[in-house]
Amino acid sequence: MDTGWDLEFADDAGRCFARQYGLPPMTGRVIGWLLVCDPAAQTIAQIAESLQASRTGVTAAARQLEDWSWLRRSRTAGERVDRVRLHPEVWSRLLDNQSEYAALGVLARRGLATAGGESRVRLAELAAFAEFLAEKMPGLVAEWQTRLDAVHAGHRR
Repeated sequence: MDTGWDLEFADDAGRCFARQYGLPPMTGRVIGWLLVCDPAAQTIAQIAESLQASRTGVTAAARQLEDWSWLRRSRTAGERVDRVRLHPEVWSRLLDNQSEYAALGVLARRGLATAGGESRVRLAELAAFAEFLAEKMPGLVAEWQTRLDAVHAGHRR
């Protein structure tokens, strides 16, 4: 018997991602659904039906997530429709984004080259933050991979 827990979870995810990250609620709902749906790969029509949402809204959310490399599209031989699923390394990729940290550092240093007064302190903080992330994230990614390997090993038993 379907208790609706999966739809409730997707709705909770929509609110969480909207509140915490400023994402449109539908984008968060799609993330939430793809975390709990079975099978893991779903068509846009399946997601829309499950979320009781428009295909247009789900398509827009999927495009946004695909642009960010959070989703992976696939098509089974002989089918005419794509299926989407969360990228298997989505959480690792959020941590391991060296180019983003480097871009923040470049931006801050460019500002420091011309800024004066109190703005220099704010820019120096940003530069230090970007440098800190660039230094620490590779270690966090390695720690995460170790933990992820343990999670996978625990589910293979």
